[in-house]
Amino acid sequence: MNDNKIRVGITHGDTNGIGYEVILKLLEDTRLSDLCTITVYGSAKAAAFYRKAMELPQVQFNKVESASQARDGVFNIVNVVGEDLKIEPGVATEAAGAAALAALDAACADLKNGAIDVLLTAPINKHSIQSSSFSFPGHTEYLEASFSTPDEPAKALMILCADKLRVALVTAHMPLAKVPAAITKELVLERIEQFDSSLRRDFGVHSPRIAVLSLNPHAGESGLLGSEESEVIAPAIAEARAKKILAFGPYPSDGFFGSGQFAAFDGVLAMYHDQGLTPFKTIAMDAGVNFTAGLPYVRTSPDHGTGYDIAAKGQASPDSMRSALYAALDIYRARQNHDEAHKSPLKPQQSSNR
Repeated sequence: MNDNKIRVGITHGDTNGIGYEVILKLLEDTRLSDLCTITVYGSAKAAAFYRKAMELPQVQFNKVESASQARDGVFNIVNVVGEDLKIEPGVATEAAGAAALAALDAACADLKNGAIDVLLTAPINKHSIQSSSFSFPGHTEYLEASFSTPDEPAKALMILCADKLRVALVTAHMPLAKVPAAITKELVLERIEQFDSSLRRDFGVHSPRIAVLSLNPHAGESGLLGSEESEVIAPAIAEARAKKILAFGPYPSDGFFGSGQFAAFDGVLAMYHDQGLTPFKTIAMDAGVNFTAGLPYVRTSPDHGTGYDIAAKGQASPDSMRSALYAALDIYRARQNHDEAHKSPLKPQQSSNR
């Protein structure tokens, strides 16, 4: 295997959604095997089913027991589920959830043992994947728990990125009713610091400018519509500025995105999921990527869901999946370059008396 190539693991996601369609359409470009070494964690049977159902071009897979056996120059697949997997396009089933979890578990194990370098995940159904082994709101929280240790707890930060638009979230998969109580000065400051660190290390931005959104309409309207801006968010921004982080705000989300003001910043920190993702997906369209910062490994995914309504119909676009692959490669290289540039210099050796 070419040691210079980045080793990519791709999980198949929910087997009744559009995961296999976007994966197969992505891998139609055989030139990818010249760029990186790809291993799919999934099911050769499911891949064959979707290829035939949609009459997609043949994608040749090299079957391996683990990514450590992956061959360079071809696309590899690890069968993580048995041949008895029932495929029901467009239907949320327990079997599809179990298959998605099996792929995640296998890929995370290979990340930890060094068999792959980056992880690209196809969409899961957050309900059908729930089990005694998975009790998380989504990928982000699962990965945070998987890569945490008592000595080094991982603190995941969800970042949606496309070109130069990057939107991070203070709270992610949380009921809206619980968001105000979760927004504390400490958490907002922590997210600003995480975002600043990721923009520098993962995206190569040397002096990132971060816009912080408000929680309430019109940024609270001087307390008339809420006090979180003056009591929580603004103090967190002030503390970040005291730490030499270029954070600004809080800005009302509607005017901030509607006026195009976001273009003047390297990153935008939203208070909750839909506040950040609604404008992001409107602007980014099919090019959007979900990146999980704050982990010891690089993980990206397309910014769309399982697409049950169009599963097995040949209508799914692979553009976001392709963008997620390229983003994973770029972020991995950016981390290497950053860490190389910022590593501690060797201490000079003491000269011996002669």
